[in-house]
Amino acid sequence: MTRSHDSLVQSQFGPGAAEYIASAVHAHGADLQRIAAIAATHAPAHALDLGCGGGHVAYAIAPYAGQVIACDLSPDMTAAVEAEAAKRGLANIRTCCTPAAALPFADAAFDLLACRFSAHHWQDVPSGLREARRMLRPGGVAIFADVLAPPSAAADTHLQAIELLRDPSHVRDYSEVEWRAMLAQAGFSVSAVMKGRLRMDFANWTTRMRTPPDHAAAIRTLQSLAGSEVARHFDIEHDGSFTIDTIMIEVT
Repeated sequence: MTRSHDSLVQSQFGPGAAEYIASAVHAHGADLQRIAAIAATHAPAHALDLGCGGGHVAYAIAPYAGQVIACDLSPDMTAAVEAEAAKRGLANIRTCCTPAAALPFADAAFDLLACRFSAHHWQDVPSGLREARRMLRPGGVAIFADVLAPPSAAADTHLQAIELLRDPSHVRDYSEVEWRAMLAQAGFSVSAVMKGRLRMDFANWTTRMRTPPDHAAAIRTLQSLAGSEVARHFDIEHDGSFTIDTIMIEVT
């Protein structure tokens, strides 16, 4: 039986909501610190964590904002964020369960919008970016952070393949060129770009997504067959752990 992409995303992330709250990969990082610094500078009255996952962007923004809405497609994920926000005493965070391409907010509703490690799951990124542009007030700031597809075709193919084997709701990690084109088409102007590298522990990476053993074995097979340039790019280790590129783009 076939399923819609939205239901696939929900089934992948709902059962693992608690793991994303606790995930060190998601809870820390220079990009998250930068988002907090931007929020501190702008002190937004209304901010949006778009595709909130475990809510770490919302937690980072909340001390500097009037109100933060953390939205996600998974009701289990938003429930977990509500519980964690209450645990942290962040009373200005509320949640909304909605797809990124059809957001139930008024035009120019937000002063600050941030989206981190979410867009690679969206079925229609251009529509989601147009929605983000619609909701951002004139002069507002938006931040998009995600895994970055490498420029090498071989490395790009390897990355997309292992991502899909790990998580069937994966759509695409985009290159910087693709990101810039989509943002420009949506009406955004890029003001800053920050790139980084992020090590993925293979056991944690697959366990968090409950990757079936045969899929994990297929990933290891692809890694063992990778050419030397691909292996070097991802710093593939003996246990399957590897390093990916990341990008954070600030736009107005």
